[in-house]
Amino acid sequence: MSGFRSFTSLTSRSKNIIVAGGLTGFVAAVYIYTMRAVGSTDELQAAIETFEKQKSQESLPTVAESTRT
Repeated sequence: MSGFRSFTSLTSRSKNIIVAGGLTGFVAAVYIYTMRAVGSTDELQAAIETFEKQKSQESLPTVAESTRT
């Protein structure tokens, strides 16, 4: 409890600075975690590329057939 007593003896400005620092650190950590989680969607990117390849392969024969006639 001695840590809590030392916190209560601080001025309100000092308390606000400590709380602001803690909140800023928390928000920064959540932001960094979120950006890394979103940025590492390699599986999703691979699925999109596979889908685009299949789509382009399906559309290529129709274009080739239309040029023959």
